[in-house]
Amino acid sequence: MCSATQAQPADTAADQTDRAMRAYIARFRVPGAQVAVVKDGAIVFSRAYGSANVALDVPATVQSVFTLASISKAFTGVAAMQAVEAGKFDLAAPIATYLDGLPEAWRVVTVRQLLSHTSGLPDINRAPTVETDAVQAWNWALAQPVLFAPGERFHYCQTNYTLIQRALNRVYGREEDATVADAQLAAAGMGHSRYGDSRDVIAGKGPDYQFVRSAPGAAGVLEQRYPVSLPFKRASNGLVGNAEDVARWLIALQQGTLLGPEAVATMWTPVAFNDGRAGQWGLGWTMFPRGAGHRAVGMTGGARSAFYLYPQDNVAVVILTNLSGAYPEDEIDRIAGYWAPALRPTGVPALRIALDDGGYGRAVRTAREIARRDPSQPWNEAELNDWGYRLLHSGRPREGLAIMKLVAALFPRSGNAQDSLGEAHALNGENALAIAHYRRALALDPGNKGAARQIERLQKASPGGR
Repeated sequence: MCSATQAQPADTAADQTDRAMRAYIARFRVPGAQVAVVKDGAIVFSRAYGSANVALDVPATVQSVFTLASISKAFTGVAAMQAVEAGKFDLAAPIATYLDGLPEAWRVVTVRQLLSHTSGLPDINRAPTVETDAVQAWNWALAQPVLFAPGERFHYCQTNYTLIQRALNRVYGREEDATVADAQLAAAGMGHSRYGDSRDVIAGKGPDYQFVRSAPGAAGVLEQRYPVSLPFKRASNGLVGNAEDVARWLIALQQGTLLGPEAVATMWTPVAFNDGRAGQWGLGWTMFPRGAGHRAVGMTGGARSAFYLYPQDNVAVVILTNLSGAYPEDEIDRIAGYWAPALRPTGVPALRIALDDGGYGRAVRTAREIARRDPSQPWNEAELNDWGYRLLHSGRPREGLAIMKLVAALFPRSGNAQDSLGEAHALNGENALAIAHYRRALALDPGNKGAARQIERLQKASPGGR
């Protein structure tokens, strides 16, 4: 036993990472997970937790295979930039340069707008047959009206990546719906990764899970899920793999094995909207400021998998799980800070850690304290809003409401913030408050047809509601 005056050994970054992962898994009741940390071009931490198959009591290992889902888009972004480097692809070219038979309104959308989700195209994921009949799903998408002029705003849309997949395959002379990142998997030594879904027999791949809740705040019942990614959607969400494989891919990217530095810089540059505002997306990747001189670039997938790379700090963190709704992206900044002291959390990451540890009841006050400590770190409305929605839809509706209240307080002239706050109140059963905030959203943005529909729906559900 140590004496009272004897110094206690300091926790290592590995100890802190392990403790953070165990707390995260307990909080979200995650069946199985992996984490891998890259520092200075090497995997410095890799560990698995929990179960790869609950019914069969199969433990998760670092070799287990998980669904990467939309992390696949980052691989597609690299594939697109490889084609640019080879002189086969032009980011500024309209998609009609590479594909025939598209509606007139689609033809002018550029490759860059597709990769950054600023195309305005209808989302094929809404097609009734998207998991059963590719031809019918595609014809459904072709028949839908466009949502806005290309480049006007952001709209996450799987149609974009089907078009990129087919354009890349056209310029390389491959079958229309061939996969696009196989060469990357080989070059990075990703021996456990491949394209596939729940219909395929994949070595080391266990089921996917989700908690099915009877109400937003209910504990939920764990059920197996069977995600399907037909071949025409593989560029969007078709990859499976493990955390060490993704870490190897990130190392290969940083070391120039996959792309040259100019192509990487282009891929990680936020694409601007028509009015000059910078978006949050580059080309297949999202990016976030992380304090003066620092940033994170990365991608998430299926509310179950995520990675962030911190280029200025030579650190990357990959967390994969088998639970849709686990949102591991919310743990990555905490873990990255253990391995790179310069990544001391500030802004949104600091707020997230403080509220997870101390409770969400003081979100506005905590945000003010963080802003006083680091006034140079601006609040990112999109990042805060996304966080609020993750909480709302992962069985934590009161916490989500707290964040949406904060967003509305920080951005009082934002119609989107008021719309999101209205939705948060509705999910918490507070219909009168929801109606009030939807009305504010409509006043700030008279073209918000969704807010008008929600007001009508809530008034019908609450007789006498105003």
